[in-house]
Amino acid sequence: MKNYFSLLVLFFALGFFVPVQIIAQEDDMQKMLDSIAAADAAGAPKDYVRATFKTTRIVNFPSSETTGKKLLDFRIMHRFGNVYSGSGPFLKDFLGNFFGLDGPAGIKIAFDYGINEWFTVGIGRSSYDKIVDGNVKARILRQTTDNKMPISMTYQGIMNVTTKEDPRKSLGIDKYAMFTSRLAYSNTLTIARKLNDNLSLAFTAFHIHYNMVDDYRDKNDIFAAGISGRYKLTARMALTFEYAYRINQYVPDKTLYQDPLSIGLDIETGGHVFQVHITNGYGINETQFIPFSTSNILKGQIKLGFNISRVFTMGKHEGSTY
Repeated sequence: MKNYFSLLVLFFALGFFVPVQIIAQEDDMQKMLDSIAAADAAGAPKDYVRATFKTTRIVNFPSSETTGKKLLDFRIMHRFGNVYSGSGPFLKDFLGNFFGLDGPAGIKIAFDYGINEWFTVGIGRSSYDKIVDGNVKARILRQTTDNKMPISMTYQGIMNVTTKEDPRKSLGIDKYAMFTSRLAYSNTLTIARKLNDNLSLAFTAFHIHYNMVDDYRDKNDIFAAGISGRYKLTARMALTFEYAYRINQYVPDKTLYQDPLSIGLDIETGGHVFQVHITNGYGINETQFIPFSTSNILKGQIKLGFNISRVFTMGKHEGSTY
């Protein structure tokens, strides 16, 4: 039999996820510790870290979370125009655009369904470029409370189809003459860790592929590396941020576009999660905001936006949402 000290250490290590009631009698305590040790040796189910992020999206970036089994996540994502265009007197421009609400707005509606705790499928429709997308998201690794698995890792793959027409079609030029020219893809790998009850951080690798580019000098493949995080302020509010660095020279003049940056506030209200944020990205899909964000935050060119997530139960559900 293992000595008492070793079992006591094991008790405290597993105390995060094995609810026990402390018993005063030493012999009863010893029996309980023996039972825990036996269960652990037999391969008792792991207790996973929950709510590294509160939804499947941080702002624009995918988080490490998947939708829970038999749950349907309905999301509305909205982006207004620039609060300040970057030209002319600030106050006049600011008030003239009414905080960006007068500018062109972008919106996306999406549905994600949890096949199980590890695999999600989804569809969406974006107003910008009239994009219809389908996605799959899968957990590869999941952080455990005993730190035997210190990180979570999630893959997401998205196929985008633009349904817009080439504006030059009347001139006999049709970029989308072939259906495959309408397709673009994104692959993301997110590695995240919940450092404590308040702070979570994530690293995301992006790969974007366009079947058809706008200019013969443009590259079909785009790579970026992103960092994001969440800091819980209260039981129902948290600050979020995300930033991506575009790695390769995918267009002749890369300075025409900006690295995407967003800062947000998550507000949980029962079955809803409301996210309000400022961002320099107008497009909502990875194939849009990673390579083609034109607003420069350093010049005051920011956009207000919000996401609303509502989760519905589509059958008998076990476990938590995220």
